[in-house]
Amino acid sequence: MDSQLGDFDGNLAKVVKGLEQADRDRVDVVCFPECFLTGYPDDGDTARKGAFSKTSPQMMKVLGETARFEAAFIVGFNEVRGDDLYNTAVVAHKGHALGFYSKCSAYMRFHKQGREFPVFEHKGLKFGVVICSDGGYIEPTRLLALQGAKVIFSPHFNYIGPAGLISHFMHVRADHTARAVENMVYFVRGNNVSIGGKEECITGYDGIGYGDSYIVDPQGEILIRSRRHKEDFIFADIDPTQEDKNWGVGRSLWSAREFGQRLIDLTRQKASK
Repeated sequence: MDSQLGDFDGNLAKVVKGLEQADRDRVDVVCFPECFLTGYPDDGDTARKGAFSKTSPQMMKVLGETARFEAAFIVGFNEVRGDDLYNTAVVAHKGHALGFYSKCSAYMRFHKQGREFPVFEHKGLKFGVVICSDGGYIEPTRLLALQGAKVIFSPHFNYIGPAGLISHFMHVRADHTARAVENMVYFVRGNNVSIGGKEECITGYDGIGYGDSYIVDPQGEILIRSRRHKEDFIFADIDPTQEDKNWGVGRSLWSAREFGQRLIDLTRQKASK
């Protein structure tokens, strides 16, 4: 989907429309893009103008407007928390916030880093959330998988300069395939798309918001993907009962247990040089 900077009501209307579609298609969990409710500006003052808190009238409106739907959903916003700004996603169902996740690899200087990795449950499915660049790092998804998450939802916002477009496309897909296979989880990318030329959120450069949302299965296969350069709605049936039997505890836990301390020791040695 394509969000509009500063148009909270219009962006929320698109969320409602998406949830109407989800209920028609009997979808259980829906992932909307990163910072979708507020837009994702690259300027801190602009981001602060549209930001709101977890207990704000805007959040109450999000919960109220979506209370009639059966699907749980994840949607991003710029969160104000005291004097700080976070890149956050709310997980909600039937008018209630099940919880929140804040981006742990936020690279906008005005965003603080999140350091909590909650796992949510809906209709018996345990799932977690990482936001955009978080999926490029090993540990965030591993932390969720080790808590029992079978699906990792990843709200995204991408606006990429033409020179780096193909490499970005390939790199992100490779990251998400790796996270799925490493942890034997489904990885769901819910990306933005910028329609109609220049993205109003980004002032520092010209780029392309091409879209490319998809669902990757635990074997690394893309089950379905969106059309690029268009708003779209995709879904797939999954089997969350698959288990990682490697080493009796699963590859990810075994690797962390066997090599985690060595990694810490090498990191400390490198930092001391």
